[in-house]
Amino acid sequence: MASVATPVPEQKATREPKNSKFTQQDLPALKPLLTPVWVAAVFFGIAIVFIPLGAACLAASAGVVEVSARYDDTCISGDTHQQRDTNLVQLEGVGTTCDVILTAPRHMKPPIYLYYELDNYYQNHRRYVKSRSDSQLRGTDSLSSTPDCDPEQVLRPDPSKLIMPCGLIAWSYFNDTYAVTADIAGTATPVAVDETGIAWESDIKHKFGSQDAQYFNLQEYAAYRGGNTITGALNADEHFIVWMRTAALSNFRKLWGRINTDLPKGTAVTIAITNRYNTYRFDGKKKVVLGTTSWLGGRNDFLGIAYIVVGGISFLCGCVFFIVQWRFPRRRGDVSYLSWNAHALANTDLH
Repeated sequence: MASVATPVPEQKATREPKNSKFTQQDLPALKPLLTPVWVAAVFFGIAIVFIPLGAACLAASAGVVEVSARYDDTCISGDTHQQRDTNLVQLEGVGTTCDVILTAPRHMKPPIYLYYELDNYYQNHRRYVKSRSDSQLRGTDSLSSTPDCDPEQVLRPDPSKLIMPCGLIAWSYFNDTYAVTADIAGTATPVAVDETGIAWESDIKHKFGSQDAQYFNLQEYAAYRGGNTITGALNADEHFIVWMRTAALSNFRKLWGRINTDLPKGTAVTIAITNRYNTYRFDGKKKVVLGTTSWLGGRNDFLGIAYIVVGGISFLCGCVFFIVQWRFPRRRGDVSYLSWNAHALANTDLH
């Protein structure tokens, strides 16, 4: 006689976790007991690390030599920004020229960096930041794929011509130029400015392609032109690549070039400026800056001050915990300090 198979009861689905030390949160763990002495030691340790580190950051920042001068208000005639704007627009992109003299406050050792600085310029505006086509800049997409570039997507006099590179960031490409001479032994000597190696290598290799610009800020359409133009491949114009990396704040600097010549203290450096970029319409300011760097970068006192302030506060907190424990010691785990026990103890003392 054939045997009858016993049916296996169907197991119901469950969300119950496995009964393990991991799921039951029963793994060995470090559970430090925060006694006043232990907390004071932590605060003192933070102070010991942060205060010397802050002092080192301040010393590095103090070692940076920097000199700058504003030139937007002196490079063109006019008493107001509105007048200067009108005068600059009438020049149709030619611009004006002027000289700015900077005197080295201390010995400036190479490399000496030449920056331009813009103020009241909001590159972080949402519409401005989004007005670009990264695929077009990389050269991985066709010219027709530029929906994000509005309003600078096509050439305004001829909408059939697509701009490359398109977008507001590219259209507003900075176009002031600088030439440097230094008074060495009473002779005005031209100083070479190395304009290569100023952009991030990753940007040159991966974010910008070798395609040529097309219909981009053409001089024959000066009325619609924004800023500088590009001749040749996009990844060969490092000034353009630097400009396309937008700034987070309304006051920012961008690297123009590098000087590999010593400038002794008191050297008068003359910077011949071609002033084309229109910041007058939005009350912007332009500066030219010469500066050295340290192991920490450029001049920045904030980081050192922040470290010292945090270290000082930690030291004071450590002192407070130490004094409290010294003057008012307390037995660890004393249940008499619990609120209900303390209340009962107080009533007992009254009786």
